[in-house]
Amino acid sequence: MKFLDQVKIYIKAGNGGDGSPSFRREKFIEFGGPDGGDGGNGGSIILKAERNLNTLIDFRYQQHHKAKRGDNGSGQNRTGKSGDDLILKVPLGTQVFEEDNKTLIYDFIKIGEEFVAATGGKGGLGNTRFKSSTNRAPRKFTKGTVGEEFTIWLQLKTIADIGIIGLPNAGKSSLLAAITNANPKIANYQFTTLNPNLGVANYDDREVTIADIPGLIEGAHKGTGLGIKFLKHIERCKSLLHMIDITNNDIKKSYDQVKAELKNYSTKLSKKKELIILSKTDLIDEKKVKDILKNFSKKTKSEVITLSTLKKKTLSRIKAKLISYVS
Repeated sequence: MKFLDQVKIYIKAGNGGDGSPSFRREKFIEFGGPDGGDGGNGGSIILKAERNLNTLIDFRYQQHHKAKRGDNGSGQNRTGKSGDDLILKVPLGTQVFEEDNKTLIYDFIKIGEEFVAATGGKGGLGNTRFKSSTNRAPRKFTKGTVGEEFTIWLQLKTIADIGIIGLPNAGKSSLLAAITNANPKIANYQFTTLNPNLGVANYDDREVTIADIPGLIEGAHKGTGLGIKFLKHIERCKSLLHMIDITNNDIKKSYDQVKAELKNYSTKLSKKKELIILSKTDLIDEKKVKDILKNFSKKTKSEVITLSTLKKKTLSRIKAKLISYVS
């Protein structure tokens, strides 16, 4: 399935049905009179957050959405049937913006949450409504009102507890696959991850949702590489997991490079609490690993741990750490 995190759609709620101007004309009824029923209400457009969705791709292929109109009223005081509401399912974390794509209307942060994006028109009144002691045969009736219609933007910002960041090929996807139920693409080349991946890690009967975003390289904020268009998917994260390949010539430079890109995107993002993992430590001498860890830990205020191989004991230790970073 392709990934899409922003789309523009047109929505139109149903119009209300017209009231009826009917009069009774049955045989053997001496006095007829008005018997026109009301029109039915138009259907509304409702957005609903679903758990099992993680992309807005469905809206790419259908960008116009219209709810059904209400039926007109009829004789014998019969009210027209109301139009069915149209429910559009969106991923958790979807934000609804006005046509300018700047004014936020609604933000889905809970599963099953619903938002009426466009309200259906009200049904018109039949002539029976206007009958009175002084007006026994009213011919007056009203038409249904027009349903709301808008052009809106949907933007997806993934909701996760932990966001994994780092340079390309730092081992982010490998860790995500090892500690969660996710199946990201893994290969030994840069930009294997082209879209954000979500996974859930379980430890001591607790769950931690983890998001892995494509690697950042120098100049990403200017559009270099995959740019920073996916950074919005970790804006809501409580903490960040910063992965660094320990075989890099300059660990501090690699760290500062990613932090600089975060800061250029958002100052708040660069100030989030983070856990640093030095990966691929099995590729170099154990004594050298200890020296690098000791020297690098002095240059940062964040906690630094190492990851050698994806063993069960190592993974349990990392899961326990992640739990403490979202508590």
